[in-house]
Amino acid sequence: MTVKKPSPTVLAVIPARGGSKGVPAKNLAPVAGIPLVGRAVRACLGAVGVTHVAVSTDDHAIAAAARSFGAEAVPRPAALAGDTATSESAVLHALDAFEATHGRTADVVLLVQCTSPFLTSAEVAEAVARITSGAADTAFTAAPSHGFLWRETADGATGVNHDKAHRPRRQDREPEYLETGAVYAMDAAGFRTHGHRFFGRTAVVVTDPARVLEIDDPHDLARAKALAPLLDEPATPGFADVDAVVLDFDGTQTDDRVHLDAEGREFVSAHRGDGLGIAALRRAGLPVLILSTEQNPVVAARARKLKIPVLHGIDRKDLALKEWCEAESIDPARVLYAGNDVNDLPCFHLVGWPVAVGSAHDSVRAAARAVTVTPGGFGAIREIAAWLLGPELNTPTPLPN
Repeated sequence: MTVKKPSPTVLAVIPARGGSKGVPAKNLAPVAGIPLVGRAVRACLGAVGVTHVAVSTDDHAIAAAARSFGAEAVPRPAALAGDTATSESAVLHALDAFEATHGRTADVVLLVQCTSPFLTSAEVAEAVARITSGAADTAFTAAPSHGFLWRETADGATGVNHDKAHRPRRQDREPEYLETGAVYAMDAAGFRTHGHRFFGRTAVVVTDPARVLEIDDPHDLARAKALAPLLDEPATPGFADVDAVVLDFDGTQTDDRVHLDAEGREFVSAHRGDGLGIAALRRAGLPVLILSTEQNPVVAARARKLKIPVLHGIDRKDLALKEWCEAESIDPARVLYAGNDVNDLPCFHLVGWPVAVGSAHDSVRAAARAVTVTPGGFGAIREIAAWLLGPELNTPTPLPN
């Protein structure tokens, strides 16, 4: 009888200290509505071959965020949390903690950096496969480069990877590879022996240069937020992902214009499709709330028409949303909040599903986890309802017990 060989144990370790000089609370900074540590955890959990994910941290908020995304949190001792502590020391500590907790050794260990926000599960899986297949002892992600490098000397600039008197065409040059810093995969026993991330046979996992970005300062973070709508895989929630829907009003349920009559009375335009979508969400049992800073009574009138609660004339929407969630016993991480402008951003940072309508301000689109194709006031809420209930807005059938 053939005995099936057990699958290798692959531990992904994500070092994430609480302190950061370049970007305060960097590892919790959201990109497309997901904190950097959460993006790293998701990339690892989605990778074929990874069996366990651990976040090594000295920060309680990071530990809580790591657990909320499905990772284990490994408390990092103060001796390993300073600026001079190496990533290798954090990985070794997490490896020891994992083996003590789980009672078994890891076959492969990964070092995964939060500061690479566009890391994909496929890249993590390929790094793992290079080790588990026996093709290499270590592997790392790198981007191909055909750039000409120079170094300044006392005699003037000189070529590093080329002869400045001979400039071959791009297609005639072998590519070189720029280390991205995103993922390093290592045979765990070899890592323990050598104590560093490059030993034995080393393989390159080639990544798309367009996705390479390492966040070290606020400018890098701003670039990541701007690029996320272009580089992230489109992701929209389903019914099982959301326990409540909270909607901004102006610019989200309207086209953000105000019509005035001769008496100065304000009128807005709403979309019937949005009303249809909200009615379907109510039938499906999802709580729906309108939350607006606008004091115009038209907001309350629209809420009465839709038969849903409303909080309007609110100065701090995020505080009002937090209090509503507490009163309704709803986890903010399972709330979908739809908005369109900068006064919605505090709520975006509070909920698990920040959604921007298609006509939203660029900064709001950059902070969103999902963006509707439809502009506000033209059926964007109907589109969101279709994400949750399907295009025909059918109430989901409960799963059998």
